[in-house]
Amino acid sequence: MTGTQESAAAEDFQAAVAGLTVPALIERNATEHGERPALTSAPDADGNTSTLTWAELRERAAEFSEGLVALGLEPGDRMLTMMSSRPEHWIVDYGAQHARAIPCTAYATLSTEQIGYVAAHSAAPIVVLEGRQEIERWQPVLADLPALRHVIVVEEADCVVIGEAAHGKQFLPYSAVVAIGRERLASNPSLFEQRWRQIRAEDPVGMMYTSGTTGDPKGVVLTHLNVLYEAEVVDSITPVADFPDTIAYLPLAHIAERELSLYGSVMKVAHVHLCPDPRQIVGALGRVHPVGLFGVPRIWEKLVAGIQGLLKVAPPEQREAFERAHAVTLEAFDLRAAGKHVPEELAQAVEEADRTVLAPARALLGLDKVTRATSGAAPISVETLRYLNGLNLPLMELWGMSETSGAATVCTPDANRVGTVGRPIPGVELKLGDDGEVFVRGPIVLAGYLQPDGSVQSPLDADGWLATGDVGTIDADGFLTITDRKKELIITSGGKNIAPTLIESHLTTHPAVGFAAAIGDRRPYVTALIVLDPDVFPAEAVHSPEARAAVDQAVENANAKLSRVEQVKKYTIIAGPWTPDTGEVTPKLSLRRRVIVDRYADVIDEMYALAEGAGEEELHA
Repeated sequence: MTGTQESAAAEDFQAAVAGLTVPALIERNATEHGERPALTSAPDADGNTSTLTWAELRERAAEFSEGLVALGLEPGDRMLTMMSSRPEHWIVDYGAQHARAIPCTAYATLSTEQIGYVAAHSAAPIVVLEGRQEIERWQPVLADLPALRHVIVVEEADCVVIGEAAHGKQFLPYSAVVAIGRERLASNPSLFEQRWRQIRAEDPVGMMYTSGTTGDPKGVVLTHLNVLYEAEVVDSITPVADFPDTIAYLPLAHIAERELSLYGSVMKVAHVHLCPDPRQIVGALGRVHPVGLFGVPRIWEKLVAGIQGLLKVAPPEQREAFERAHAVTLEAFDLRAAGKHVPEELAQAVEEADRTVLAPARALLGLDKVTRATSGAAPISVETLRYLNGLNLPLMELWGMSETSGAATVCTPDANRVGTVGRPIPGVELKLGDDGEVFVRGPIVLAGYLQPDGSVQSPLDADGWLATGDVGTIDADGFLTITDRKKELIITSGGKNIAPTLIESHLTTHPAVGFAAAIGDRRPYVTALIVLDPDVFPAEAVHSPEARAAVDQAVENANAKLSRVEQVKKYTIIAGPWTPDTGEVTPKLSLRRRVIVDRYADVIDEMYALAEGAGEEELHA
């Protein structure tokens, strides 16, 4: 596509979402497609689910919205939510939007200290909590939150335990707020309709707090235009039919799930199936057979490990048939990825392999209807990407962040250059700073960061560019490759600049490795701290010979793909676990490097003890 064509396409997308807001689209869905399913809960202990139609979802959101207004929620106020993926979460978020407030989901894994920070910074007058577990973690900081007036509790039995007030805050059961709103709607429904119709496309649709890997979390404020433009463009790149079945399994505090399941679902009149526990995604795939699936690399790596585990116990003839089908499909994929022609004979062989072997395998996994499979949030290994494309699953990598409403660059079926995160989506521009930092500009870029006084301050420079903090390269064809975070580069004592995430992504490709932290800043060589995957090696087996052998293999595999200075010379297995609660990783499971380096300083020093007085060449000749 030429520059002129790209500009015209961007204008078309702008026109397609001009003036639209999420509440306006919800009204359209309720009016034109009211009987279609919108939300289905996760199965209960007996396997039962409940479903809300689009008409029912809008009615519930309207009732809750009016309840919030009755409690004093004003336009522009922030409202925090902490609960799992259940229908009430969608109702609460949409309800706040209709009240012209700014909803924000806090990660359920935040510590009490972190809760205190985001609650104080947001100055939210109302928070919505799921139940006892959330209440217990909020109680120690309630007295320090003067702006907070009401705590709404979804699990009503837990609300009764607390009573009507604590630390001067009114505790209300969710049903009571709904009842208040229902009464207000019955007496004067026009107030609700008038209120949401005042929302403009440029107004805030929601807020997310960054994970705070390099400092305090920031409140990222996005607009209706931001998120709807993103949804429109992504759907144009890899289209799916209207009324698709999708699965929501990531937390709504994550930009990916908000964009896909709160905003994009409204555009497509989707049927969203809820999966509150990401560990249950395999079972959900088998029930739903979605048309699209976004996953962080670890999800895809687990899928590959599961397939390979099944193959090991499959009868030899089935295993050999799969391997032949996979090899021929991968051969064709590699040709297409390199921009080369796939010979007719090979194309026919792929078609036959898919019909007889691969399509049934994808159906068994619940992936047979997937036409949009994407990976993001962290680097995915080339091996994982190629393996799944060899299954004829069209997995493509993308890059983006909360500040860009999700994907800013994507690989596409026609331009899937493995190892890159693709080219900018229409209407989005990229440039590199002198130090390789990636800058982005376009209609998906945030309105700004929330300030303590309630204002929203734009971080863009005078020309509209956002400094992302990511470091990368752009090739002659415009494909972006992310090499690292600007603040995370390792600079060895020999002056070598090394990207730790590259090393870590190769290590975590092995199914036994849950987390890996590459160490080496101002050190003579690279080492690694390894935390094993508890699904592969339970706690009691962490230091077993089998675990050591598995990590030896993981390091050997990774080193084979790395340059000499990047290779891991030593490693230590850490008992773990690393979780947001223990502090080594963020709620998005990104490494908190400062915490890790401080906490394991003695272990790290021990790995470098032999290097004193010796250069890297002497030690590793």
